Amino acid sequence: MLDRHLHPRIKPRLNQLAEKLDRPGITPDGITLVGFAIGVLALPLLALGWYLPALVAIALNRVLDGLDGALARRRGLTDAGGFLDISLDFLFYALVPFGFILADPQANALAGGWLLFAFIGTGSSFLAFAALAAKHNIDNPGYAHKSFYYLGGLTEGTETIALFVLGCLFPQAFAWLAWVFGALCWLTTLTRVWSGYITLSRL
Repeated sequence: MLDRHLHPRIKPRLNQLAEKLDRPGITPDGITLVGFAIGVLALPLLALGWYLPALVAIALNRVLDGLDGALARRRGLTDAGGFLDISLDFLFYALVPFGFILADPQANALAGGWLLFAFIGTGSSFLAFAALAAKHNIDNPGYAHKSFYYLGGLTEGTETIALFVLGCLFPQAFAWLAWVFGALCWLTTLTRVWSGYITLSRL
């Protein structure tokens, strides 16, 4: 819901950073892999209950995720780069809730499982429509900077990162946050499935 409003504000700064990093030996895919490696560190940090260091890893992952796209746009977007980026993004989004589950299984396992279950809904509806939108050459004016057609909803990237930040700052509230956010994810899934079906049925 907030992505289309936030991206235009942060895009100029990412473009400035990308311009400085646009040197031989630095590639968008390399930044994607480094960002993912840093993001993976959030899993053991969360499991150990080191929430502030985990928050730093999460924040760095997201900054580098934006930076790889900015550099890719300077050099030309590729299908391979877009595939790598979205695949690692979904893995990152799954490992953070799992880290909270490992930190306190008794308090977080059920709510964390509900959140991961909900992420399957948002992720599958996102990717299924993206594949068919590409097949039918459906334009994506709201998210023209994306390699994939970006079908929006209540819970997009910005809201998900806000959830992770709140979870790290208030770990005792993670279960409550996960239940609420998971419910919002299912609303997003339902609206995506409905709007995607209507769009494709009109082709």
